[in-house]
Amino acid sequence: MVAAASVVVAVGTATGMLSVLGDDGGGADGARPQVTHSPRLHSLPVVPSPSATETATASPSPSEKASPGPSPAKRPAKKSQRKTPPAAAAPTRLYRHPESQVLDWVRAHPDDPRQDVIGSRIADHPAAVWFADHTPANITARVRAVTSGGAESGRVPVVVPYVVPGRDCGGHSEGGAPDLDAYDDWIDRFAAGLGSGDVIVVLEPDSVAQAECLSAGERADRFASLARAGRVMKDANPRARVYFDAGHSGWHAPARQAGWLKQAGAASAASSDGIFSNVSNFHATADEVAYDRAVLDALGGPASLGAVIDTSRNGNGAPPDGQWCDPDGRKLGRAPTLSTGLGRVDAYLWVKLPGESDGCKGEPGTFTPSYAYDLAR
Repeated sequence: MVAAASVVVAVGTATGMLSVLGDDGGGADGARPQVTHSPRLHSLPVVPSPSATETATASPSPSEKASPGPSPAKRPAKKSQRKTPPAAAAPTRLYRHPESQVLDWVRAHPDDPRQDVIGSRIADHPAAVWFADHTPANITARVRAVTSGGAESGRVPVVVPYVVPGRDCGGHSEGGAPDLDAYDDWIDRFAAGLGSGDVIVVLEPDSVAQAECLSAGERADRFASLARAGRVMKDANPRARVYFDAGHSGWHAPARQAGWLKQAGAASAASSDGIFSNVSNFHATADEVAYDRAVLDALGGPASLGAVIDTSRNGNGAPPDGQWCDPDGRKLGRAPTLSTGLGRVDAYLWVKLPGESDGCKGEPGTFTPSYAYDLAR
């Protein structure tokens, strides 16, 4: 078995918003693929230029233990009575949510000599907002708080549902909904908060690429729930863009990953807008572009399907020794943008918030200023 691919750890905050950790998240797991060396993409800038008006991610909240296993027959996605809104000019900039661990640190440490670098190169850029705890009672309101903020600012928020049962195969990021029926209900409530504006959904990191730990039946049930989740979200908000887990270029072969993605609904326009890769990982953008295009070619489906790539920590590519936990020598990658200039590559995103530790330079999921500074300077 190869080790360490992408690990997501969530820790608690009062807001209930979440941000990714060591994989985007954090912990050792023998079933994880190895982080392999990726050559740096010299043609693209590594350090993003400051953009104080477009950025954000929020801090993590506690996750509950999960009891993975197949669920009874899946309920079909509910039909929405909402009419498709009239065509409007799509926002071209990403939304910075005003709550995150890095923003909290920047505001609390105005005299720290690292504050300017961390503030301008990390805190002032848009990042994803994670929802990693199973809280049916308030999930709709929490999602709506993010999507309405994006709509009011005319920018596109990025949200990450991360509650699938059996996530992380029982590793450091274990947790999620108690079973798939509970997950389906939570997804219904999550979708109800998506509003009617543009929003990007990064659906369940590791849920497809790390499905080997499940039995064939459990895997089929999970994939059915993921396909349903995509349909529910796109039915609730036709302007939602939903992307499915493709792992990263150092993990599964494109054809194998595409086979699983097809089972999970990623080839259907009713569920999917494409795939995402490199969440919380370090593989160079050029490698991810080539890999994602190969996965999309093997996946088939509409020509409109594209890919989004997590560039939060891949400025120097993956470490040659395969280290996955806060490895030294990494740098920020491409700044988050919806304008990549590349065919079938819809966006570069910061899905994992740079500076949140995998568990080696700080507590898993917590913002570690020394690590953030090393990435940003």
